[in-house]
Amino acid sequence: MMNLASLGASVTATGVIGKDSSGEELLESFRSRGVRTENIFQDANRTTTLKVRVIAQHQQVVRYDKESDGPLSPICQSQVIKAIPELIQNADGVIMSDYGKGVITRSVLKCAIASALKYKVPICVDPKVEHFLQYTGVTCVTPNMMEALGGMRLVRPDPIGGVEALGKAILAKLKCRSALITQGEEGMTLFESDRSTHIPAKAKEVYDVTGAGDTVISVLTLALASGASLVQSAMISNVAAGIVVGKLGTASVTQEELKSVLHWL
Repeated sequence: MMNLASLGASVTATGVIGKDSSGEELLESFRSRGVRTENIFQDANRTTTLKVRVIAQHQQVVRYDKESDGPLSPICQSQVIKAIPELIQNADGVIMSDYGKGVITRSVLKCAIASALKYKVPICVDPKVEHFLQYTGVTCVTPNMMEALGGMRLVRPDPIGGVEALGKAILAKLKCRSALITQGEEGMTLFESDRSTHIPAKAKEVYDVTGAGDTVISVLTLALASGASLVQSAMISNVAAGIVVGKLGTASVTQEELKSVLHWL
């Protein structure tokens, strides 16, 4: 959300948080950045996810989380499902960040993907391994290598085909338009039905990879919504991720930072 807001996008969020101080702080943070929050629903029986990172000498030592990851209550699931079609009808792009915390259910996924297809809106998914095979028909799924392997129920890449075979298998299994497999310092590879495009990493120095995946899917989807091709969108998202990993902590990229780097490419 913060990446999108920092880049000047009009952002509306939907999901479920707890009725607690962390939830209120999150809502206030969103609102201060211009993110619309009227479709974020609160449940007194849930805990708003709180991730605490311990940093020492510019390195993350440990992270501990406070959260609820059980299934949504029927009321909350109904609220989310009711909100989705109208939100997507009025959107230029959709991001589903699946963290496996109980909000992204099979019914929520089905509603979101069907609505995106109906209204011809690009929908990109930051996947969770457990739900991987349910992302059928999306515009792009953006797993890292471990998520891609786990999602396809594999332990390691094919010794001959490697990432190429993995990407093609994901396209065939999910019947999605594309898959973008991120590979850390080795960059990322975009798979489409008729080709694959490898994009080398752009980071000059890596201080913290926290949030890199969020940056990739945010910038990728925003570029697609703005009319860029899949390859162009992936390349721009790669540049954005290179900027973010050069910062300490959970960071976002600004228009000025992105423009300054793109100008020299």
